[in-house]
Amino acid sequence: MNQNKIALAIHGGAGTIMRSEMTAELEQEYRNGLQNALSIGWQILQTGGSALDAAQEAVVILENFPLFNAGHGSVFAHDGKNEMDACLMDGESQKAGAVAFVRNVKNPIKLARLVMDETEHILLAGAGANDFAREMNVELETDDYFFTDFRYEQFLKARKEGVVELDHSPDEIKIIEEEQQQSAEKKFGTVGAVACDSYGNVAAATSTGGMTNKKFGRIGDTPIPGAGTYADNQTCAVSCTGHGEFFIRNVVAYDVAALMKYKNLSLQDAAREVVEKLRAIGGEGGLIAVDTKGNLTLPFNSEGMYRGFVAADGEFIIKIYGDQK
Repeated sequence: MNQNKIALAIHGGAGTIMRSEMTAELEQEYRNGLQNALSIGWQILQTGGSALDAAQEAVVILENFPLFNAGHGSVFAHDGKNEMDACLMDGESQKAGAVAFVRNVKNPIKLARLVMDETEHILLAGAGANDFAREMNVELETDDYFFTDFRYEQFLKARKEGVVELDHSPDEIKIIEEEQQQSAEKKFGTVGAVACDSYGNVAAATSTGGMTNKKFGRIGDTPIPGAGTYADNQTCAVSCTGHGEFFIRNVVAYDVAALMKYKNLSLQDAAREVVEKLRAIGGEGGLIAVDTKGNLTLPFNSEGMYRGFVAADGEFIIKIYGDQK
């Protein structure tokens, strides 16, 4: 083990997140969820574990936390089912594993890891991915596990109006207000983690339930290496959150690494430039990134982003709103 600085960052989605729409109790729930994920990932890094394991296990905790749009808290697709995507990537080997529109898989990020470790493929989708899940004996859940009243009401409203919505859209805030912010039913955002371990290896993991009322097997940026998730020991690891179509078109996660590699930009400058490019074309969202020296950055162009990080000093920092720089 060398003296590289270990670091970990996580996110729970970016979007319309304002203090005026948040009760103190609800905010504390979100903070607790982020804190728990950070704690699990950090423990792995502190005991000499790999960046890949730390990122994966942090995302597992976020998938199990019902307030975010991943795993347990996933939004509903057009047919009233939950379709989930996930991806992870190892910066040392540059291997990646991903799954798209899988159903009834408790932790899609674990299935993505099995795709990476147990197959020669990178991305499995739909029925085939579910067949693989059963073959690997991953933990499955019934539809009831993924059902929450708030997400279902959000879905019914979107389907009636014939729209496809991000999980953190302004319409969600309206529904929250109508329900008087009953805390157990408020969920935002794709989740993700990036880590740097004591060997200087980096890794990224991302998981999502996609967009409310999505149709036709729509896949966003999350399970696409280079778009929503990327890791390379020559540069950095990146996990993205936002309107996936914009992130795919701009190959956002890879673009951060490319600016570092080919323009010699710092991690912070590269990430900031990419997020501003998104803003210029109307793309909303953000990203978290770490380089091989343990430097972290968490830029976004929306009202806020659920986020947390811990670096070599061991201090846990958790933020939600856009004015918390």
